[in-house]
Amino acid sequence: QVQLVESGGGLVQAGGSLRLSCAASGRTFSNYGMGWFRQAPGMEREFVATITWSAGTTYYSDSVKGRFIISRDNTKNTVQVYLQMNSLKPEDTAVYYCAAQGRYTVAMKPSSYDYWGQGTQVTVSS
Repeated sequence: QVQLVESGGGLVQAGGSLRLSCAASGRTFSNYGMGWFRQAPGMEREFVATITWSAGTTYYSDSVKGRFIISRDNTKNTVQVYLQMNSLKPEDTAVYYCAAQGRYTVAMKPSSYDYWGQGTQVTVSS
């Protein structure tokens, strides 16, 4: 059974930090590219960050570059993917989703991803 389970969301003041985690199981996710996306109310789901299966390469959206860091740990049976979010802004408020894809070296479109978590709410107050 494939499961991607996010955790670590919450309410934080502007300028603060949060660390999201995603536990992926049920496939050999160590061979999958992993990504984080977010969706604010009334908005489309948007790309935040992605990391290749080997963790050798990362990509970020312009809106989070320099503030967020994606990382992963393939050493456990359950692959862990993290999103360290610093200098948070009210416009970062959204539901954050973890996703996995096994077809591309790098993917930034939601349609490229095969598996999704249920999401975790991040709210940044001004």
